[in-house]
Amino acid sequence: MRLRQIHIKGFKSIVDQTVALGRVNCFIGANGVGKSNVLEALGVLGAAAGGRVDDEAIIRRGVRAGLPRLFKTSFANGQIPPHIFLEAMSKPDATYRLSLLNPLGKPEPAWSFKSEYLESMGTPIVSRRPQEMGTLNLEEFAGLAALKIVELHTDDPASQLLKALQSYSIYTPNTPALRATAQDPQTRPPVGLVGGGLAEGFEALKRTIDAELLDEALGLIDWVSDVGASDAGGSLLSPSVPRAKQVLKFTDRFMAPSRNTLTAYDASEGALYVLFAAVLCLSPSSPAIFGIDNLDSGLNPRLVTRLVQRLAGWLEAASPDRQLLFTAHNPAVLDGLDLDDDEVRLFAVERNSAGHTTVRRITLTPELQALNKAYPLSRLWAMGNLGAVPNV
Repeated sequence: MRLRQIHIKGFKSIVDQTVALGRVNCFIGANGVGKSNVLEALGVLGAAAGGRVDDEAIIRRGVRAGLPRLFKTSFANGQIPPHIFLEAMSKPDATYRLSLLNPLGKPEPAWSFKSEYLESMGTPIVSRRPQEMGTLNLEEFAGLAALKIVELHTDDPASQLLKALQSYSIYTPNTPALRATAQDPQTRPPVGLVGGGLAEGFEALKRTIDAELLDEALGLIDWVSDVGASDAGGSLLSPSVPRAKQVLKFTDRFMAPSRNTLTAYDASEGALYVLFAAVLCLSPSSPAIFGIDNLDSGLNPRLVTRLVQRLAGWLEAASPDRQLLFTAHNPAVLDGLDLDDDEVRLFAVERNSAGHTTVRRITLTPELQALNKAYPLSRLWAMGNLGAVPNV
């Protein structure tokens, strides 16, 4: 199953946008234009596919919780929409769409389902309409598709779409969690939503991954000869440093053998962010579809280019259908994207004159190809040829 398109209406700064997805999907743009909103809309849809949209369900998926007025589109020059509309379409052909309600004046703990529709290969499976809200023997806060999934065969495209949406998560790494000095608020597999389980996730991956793929990931960290997990952090860390049960242990190939071992607490943060992305892409326990917010955090330009070059291959090696959506700000990210591959997609995210978030796919037109022979994509972005640059 592959998610091929999402449609978002009335969600945060997104009035109405449709995004056609590939295997690797990079969203670039200035701060505050709504890149993360695309990832979070999919997280809310995933919560709905799980049967309930409330703070607990969305936080578990990496979506920032907030009051209903922060989720609904609200522009000074327009009306606040009565509901949020979300839709996902997959290949093989399946569709899941819904509209969600929650009054601004008297918000409920959970959003109610105004409408819900699930279709498989042209055959409707769930069709829940507003006029039926008072007649169905079903709680208005409970999703019907989540109940129907038990009646579907595991190979049914609608079942596969729902399960992929249910498992979707947004991962946002932060350095203290990656260093194992801060707890992860959500221990979603394989690494926790902010990286607190990186040591356990990496150790589990080592037991299953092809050695060549592991060497490729470690090859991005030029000073490392070996990486492993250890629960004996006390001998390698000062007693005053807080630590998780397990920590990553690095062997520095340049240092003397008696002094060449250090933990994630002392290692460069770039190494941690590379391993975070590698484990997410390659681990068998990663979601079929997942997002990484600010993939380029903690990475120098050359390293982030080399990392991005490997994403598509890592995802395909793990599963033919695995998909990644990520946001980035570093122009060097673009130089790692092979836009000749239709499965690698770049999207420019901007605000239009009314402040609405717009999402536009960037393809290599003949004009851009000609420019790209003289300048890398990073330079073309900085020069304004791709759009989505800060207006400062």
